[in-house]
Amino acid sequence: MALIVGVTGGIGSGKSALTRYLEARGITVVDADVVAREVVEPGQPALAAIAEHFGQAILQADGTLDRAALRQKVFADPAQRRWLEELTHPLIGAAIQAQLAASRSAYTVLSSPLLLEGSQALLTELVVVVDVPPELQLERTMARDNNDEAQVKRIMAAQLDRQARLAKADIVIDNSGTLEDLEQQAEALHQRLLEKAKAEA
Repeated sequence: MALIVGVTGGIGSGKSALTRYLEARGITVVDADVVAREVVEPGQPALAAIAEHFGQAILQADGTLDRAALRQKVFADPAQRRWLEELTHPLIGAAIQAQLAASRSAYTVLSSPLLLEGSQALLTELVVVVDVPPELQLERTMARDNNDEAQVKRIMAAQLDRQARLAKADIVIDNSGTLEDLEQQAEALHQRLLEKAKAEA
């Protein structure tokens, strides 16, 4: 199995900007958020179970999941969140493992906001944390997602706190500067991971 590197960070930290850079260098990125969307696409058993549990109003007119409505329900009620996680997490886990196994790049990235919360970190050999101060996280997420401050704070509160995340990092990427700063760090990371992958091959 080739080198698998976990990339995580709180909402709005810039994980995606980092992984897009690595992807542009030919690295396979398995994105847990993308996989999570795929398992609830129309025609998938998980979507039928969600509609049955929460009612048809959780679906949009085209039959796809109304993610914003679902997010409001599960972040407001821990029991509903647990129900959803018990349904989707095993499906997401199986799909992630299949995609990691299929990767043929020099090393493979598993990008996940919940990498350190559950068992996903066990799939990786190294953990990279993209870090920004909480106030910047809040500002960037509100600007990007058009979410109100209270909603973003609820999502941040549901994620691992910053100190705990940093304590589990093998490598920290500081993304409090410009995109150019981030790309310089991304290139250095890429070279370091290529060398590590080569040494282990």
